[in-house]
Amino acid sequence: MSTLEIRNLHVTVETPEGTKEILKGVDLTINSGETHAIMGPNGSGKSTLAYSIAGHPKYEITEGSVTLDGEDVLEMSVDERAKAGLFLAMQYPVEVPGVSVSNFLRTAKTAIDGEAPKLRTWVKDVKGAMENLRMDPSFGERGVNEGFSGGEKKRHEILQMELLQPKIAILDETDSGLDVDALRIVSEGVNRAKENTGLGVMLITHYTRILRYIKPDHVHVFVNGRVAEQGGPELAERLEAEGYDRYLANA
Repeated sequence: MSTLEIRNLHVTVETPEGTKEILKGVDLTINSGETHAIMGPNGSGKSTLAYSIAGHPKYEITEGSVTLDGEDVLEMSVDERAKAGLFLAMQYPVEVPGVSVSNFLRTAKTAIDGEAPKLRTWVKDVKGAMENLRMDPSFGERGVNEGFSGGEKKRHEILQMELLQPKIAILDETDSGLDVDALRIVSEGVNRAKENTGLGVMLITHYTRILRYIKPDHVHVFVNGRVAEQGGPELAERLEAEGYDRYLANA
């Protein structure tokens, strides 16, 4: 079993107006097999939390700790964090022209495992994962995210997650820009990965619609850089009905 522990995390970012504190003391623990929904309004710090854990250089951690199975994540480089078992599905995946999806996936798998996967097994695994995500086989020869639709980019993120088999996956607004069919297919991919590997999931979202397909064990309301409230799935239902106004009034 793996555990991601976040303790008293404070994060700042440089803005044209000067240094701004975004995260103001975040505490969160995610274990294998658990799904934690992080919900909150725009600008509350949800994406900052995701990118800080992943190691984005834009964000400076001024206080607190992040550990994965007792190892200090903040002392690791970005690639070391991936090798340790952290995965980030980005809200806005970047294009990598000239690098095919198939080459990218095999290179990533080799880097994380420390050895190249056996070709026959790998081809079978990639083909099966792509079929599950309703992706055409020709997708593998396209440049990474080059000319992809929003739905294709998000499916590609989940394809990576299924094949790389991380311990903890951070999904940053994976539901944004998806139609109903794509949302269901992407959600099925997350559920499949969790069932097959015992993945722990941090699911960042504004809306409850993805939670109809990916059932959270815990819901955390994120407002003004802090966890304002936490509870079970019923908390998401209350947010659907009432919104975030009651939290913003007290922020």
